[in-house]
Amino acid sequence: QVQLVESGGGLVQAGASLRLSCAASGRSFSSDPMGWFRQAPGKEREFVAAISWRGGNTAYGDSVKGRFTISRDNAKSTVYLQMNNLKVQDTAVYHCAAATRIGPWYRGSVDAFDYWGQGTQVTVSS
Repeated sequence: QVQLVESGGGLVQAGASLRLSCAASGRSFSSDPMGWFRQAPGKEREFVAAISWRGGNTAYGDSVKGRFTISRDNAKSTVYLQMNNLKVQDTAVYHCAAATRIGPWYRGSVDAFDYWGQGTQVTVSS
């Protein structure tokens, strides 16, 4: 069974940092771009960050540029999202995703990603 399992979420105060992890199992995604998306209650899923299969190319949503960093360790089948200077508006469920088909993953298109994790809650208080 193919799984993407996120971890590392929690409740923090504004200005704090968190690191999310996404562990893959059931198949290897080491040759596939990976990404992070988030969804707040009542809002559409929003692109956060994406990374190429070797990690040499990354893309970020405008609202997180300069604060969040995506990375990956293919030997551990894990993708990370380092989140610094968190803001109340970063509160959401964060989902990890994999793009196994050829498509515009670098544009942050939801449709470019075909495997999804269940998500981890991040809550930022003021």
